[in-house]
Amino acid sequence: MCEKHHLSRRQAAFLLCLAPATLNYVECPRAPEIQQQIADELRQLVDKHPAAGFKQCFHRLRRRGFMWNHKRVYRVYKLLGLNRRTRKKKRLPARVKRPLVTQHQPNAMWSMDFVHDQLADGRSFRILNIMDDFNREIIAQEADTSLPATRVIRVLERVCAEYGLPKAIRSDNGPEFVSHAMKRWCEQQGIDHQFIRPGKPTENAYVERSHRTLREELLNLFTFSTLHEVREHLWTWSEDYNRHRPHSALGYQTPIDLRRDYERLFSLKASFLYSKPTGNSFSLSTFK
Repeated sequence: MCEKHHLSRRQAAFLLCLAPATLNYVECPRAPEIQQQIADELRQLVDKHPAAGFKQCFHRLRRRGFMWNHKRVYRVYKLLGLNRRTRKKKRLPARVKRPLVTQHQPNAMWSMDFVHDQLADGRSFRILNIMDDFNREIIAQEADTSLPATRVIRVLERVCAEYGLPKAIRSDNGPEFVSHAMKRWCEQQGIDHQFIRPGKPTENAYVERSHRTLREELLNLFTFSTLHEVREHLWTWSEDYNRHRPHSALGYQTPIDLRRDYERLFSLKASFLYSKPTGNSFSLSTFK
């Protein structure tokens, strides 16, 4: 452009919207050598300190007397592919405070949560507890070293086939519960999945209270060698918890007794509603 239109370099830069310094830039003859030196130093640092990020590497080089510009060092750092992938914390949607409401029928609300413990050899395992808030009955317990969302869904499907679908489920914000698979399954089944607020375990107090009983009466008393032992003891404990252990919150009834009383009352109401009226008239309030 300068030769063809007889323009100065400043005029040509103005027409091309370039800074004059860009046209006048001359690469340092030692630039390839410096870049290779930076690459060698960075590789040594990353090999010795794999967890170090760019800032750590840059300031370590400065402390060793290398005064390279941080932009030049970062350019080489990126060309070498040394960038560390950072995991961003998953942002949870705002959780609404929901008070604990006394349920008056089964399957109105289920609560679920995990309990953590260790085997004798130090391996960690988890126990998934699912409870019916109506009668505090533990309707499922699953123990394993890993319980991902797909496993939780399988347990819920098994329990739903035995007890029927709940209207709602309450849980914390664990990754198994907030997963897309769990959300999709609840939507398909028409179940309202309610989450407690982060850091507020008291909003899921029913199942948390059963965890305390589980620890005091089982986990703190025995040392387990295998998961098979854990599952056997869990089954024995849950049978006693549901069928024989009186609960103060239930008027010292057992969960199974309360469920049977409800079913008996429900069948009595149904037989009264569908039977023909006799000489004596009764109101439904008699059976409430």
